[in-house]
Amino acid sequence: MTMDMMKGAMSSSEMPMQGMDPAMMQECIEALSACMQACVMCADSDAAAGMGRCSSLCANCADMCGTMMRMMLRMHGWDMQVMMSMMQSTVMMARACSAECMSHAEMSEQCRLCAMACDQAVMAMEKMMGSMSGAMPTA
Repeated sequence: MTMDMMKGAMSSSEMPMQGMDPAMMQECIEALSACMQACVMCADSDAAAGMGRCSSLCANCADMCGTMMRMMLRMHGWDMQVMMSMMQSTVMMARACSAECMSHAEMSEQCRLCAMACDQAVMAMEKMMGSMSGAMPTA
């Protein structure tokens, strides 16, 4: 899905839930997309370098970011608690990937860029979760 298509979906009058900010969702989706791409590139470059742990973390992070984006783009299938749980898991995965890649950042530019993309995704998701917690129903 192109960014223009996502923007169209985000500006739809059929927003997924009350209290959700379309601009914040767009920012989060863009950060997740950048993280996913950086992780795929890092996993591919690490695979041949004998850095199995880093490659695996990057591949897993890319998968989670992709899944998180697809969940966010399903406007009618949102459940606030499930979405929050998935975002928390994706944040944890991105943090683990960032930490591993930062340990190689001095010897690998790709790892440094991947860590930065992971950190940006974490910040965007934490910002989004902060806005979601205000919209969550109380039990």
